[in-house]
Amino acid sequence: MTEVERDAELRRLAARLLDRAWQGAAGYCVPNRRSYPHLWLWDSCFHVIAWAALGDRRAVEELQTVFAGQFAGGFLPHIRYRDGSIRHRHRGPLAGSSSFTQPPVYVRALLAVRDAGMEIPAELLDRAASALDALWRDRLRDGLLVVVHPWEAGTDDSPRWDSWVGSHRWRRRRWTAFDREIASRAVYGADGQAIDSTAFVVAPASFNAIAADAARCLGDLLDDDTWRRRAGDLADTLDARAWDADQGLWWDVPVVGGGESCRTPTVDGVLPALCTANREHASTALDQLIDPARFHAPFGPRFLPKDHPWYRPRRYWRGPAWPPINFYLWLAALRQGRRELARDLAERTKAAVLRARFSEYWDPETGRGLGARPQTWSAVAVALGAAFTAESPGG
Repeated sequence: MTEVERDAELRRLAARLLDRAWQGAAGYCVPNRRSYPHLWLWDSCFHVIAWAALGDRRAVEELQTVFAGQFAGGFLPHIRYRDGSIRHRHRGPLAGSSSFTQPPVYVRALLAVRDAGMEIPAELLDRAASALDALWRDRLRDGLLVVVHPWEAGTDDSPRWDSWVGSHRWRRRRWTAFDREIASRAVYGADGQAIDSTAFVVAPASFNAIAADAARCLGDLLDDDTWRRRAGDLADTLDARAWDADQGLWWDVPVVGGGESCRTPTVDGVLPALCTANREHASTALDQLIDPARFHAPFGPRFLPKDHPWYRPRRYWRGPAWPPINFYLWLAALRQGRRELARDLAERTKAAVLRARFSEYWDPETGRGLGARPQTWSAVAVALGAAFTAESPGG
């Protein structure tokens, strides 16, 4: 199969996957009917990016559905339950949604809609600004944004949280108990949103990188220097407080709890290359994506380096490759002018998505699909390549 034929097949299958997952009356895609039957914040944002790449106006509709769940103060929850009466005590005190959030991918989703030639309703730009304002208002600690639950970083069971868990050996039952304990220690604001914790507060490198990218892109969409300054300040603070010269990566800065596991060399520690002005830091981190001893794999990138003692290519967050992270690594490579690296990331991701049959994640050594299958966020692979032909804000 030629590259052109492969890309055409990827688009065909991605369109079919999203169409089958589409909930017409609700206005969003169910990520996986069995494992993930609700609306997840960043999943839907990746759907929007894929819809836009496919030229389907459901991109705008799904983004409108995402913001329809916004709290009065701007907060966006990471889950909205299919049955709005559900109350899940391990996700906060509210009925109908969780009290936690996820990385602010919604601005990249807005940018994808704009770049696809679709009109962005003005209300969505206002809502995106309100959502980012809520993060800066509730979660800024000494110049960095913090999360108060591992789910909020998107890297749910990352080894970077092991110091809180108390063990480097991953066991699902242990992590489930940990997640419940962390949720019970959260502090909630007036709208029911989580704003603090007595047990788990950390400034993840990846969350801050995505937020800085979102602020910069929103500044460009609105032509607003205030957002550009926020983005620059966040990126500069990441360099000052989170750069790990020994690993050549950015680390996660613990605020409440934690320990040395925050310096574990995971591939999301490369993501601040997306926003940094320090070319040396960016080059050092990105070079690890082409190093076979580090993150480069046939269907990579790996989540942990190949020679790391905890690396397990099929173990949840201990080694597999993930579509959302690959998407942002691709953007980071483009941002730093590393177009050959970006092309390699795009090609390996597309090949892996097809081989893994649109799985939630996959073994980076073999491409074997893992987790939920199919998982709709893997359709974001159709967007990889769009920025080769046009320079977009932050692109």
